[in-house]
Amino acid sequence: MFLTINGGRLWRQRFCRRERSLSKCTREVTMVLPSTNDRVPRHTSDEINDRIHQDIAQRLHRINGTPGTFAGRLRELDEEWDIERAIELNASVLALAGVVLGFFVHPYWLVLPGLVTAFLLQHALQGWCPPVPVLRRWGFRTADEIGKERMALKALRGDFGCVLSSNNRISAALRAAEAR
Repeated sequence: MFLTINGGRLWRQRFCRRERSLSKCTREVTMVLPSTNDRVPRHTSDEINDRIHQDIAQRLHRINGTPGTFAGRLRELDEEWDIERAIELNASVLALAGVVLGFFVHPYWLVLPGLVTAFLLQHALQGWCPPVPVLRRWGFRTADEIGKERMALKALRGDFGCVLSSNNRISAALRAAEAR
């Protein structure tokens, strides 16, 4: 018996001795993994998720009154660090510090990179690890939340108005989505 990840689901598969192959009849779902977009918000308190969404709405209201600020805000969104990048930096710094301290101070410090790796695995599968609540409180958003604000700004700016009237709607939609 072994585990595989397929389409966001963790499958347990058994080797079928009669057919000497994987039998579809023996597959069973053992755990459903959260989607990439839902992982972090699912493990964040409703209070913080609501605050993040309210902040987005307030920025959109403020910017909507001054059309000249759309390009500047879109540039800011391009440079904003999402929570995944912050977690990767945090994990890298802690793992490197653990290796250096393990080499120069005491081998017990090598436990630190092991813990960091375990938490990274947990975050990849579930969307939660110890720094997530702290980073969310500090205002770090997911890439999906940043992307939603970006698309809302583009819609307010009128980037998608040309899509419906275009002869080639797919190309027009792609141009509108890629506009900066």
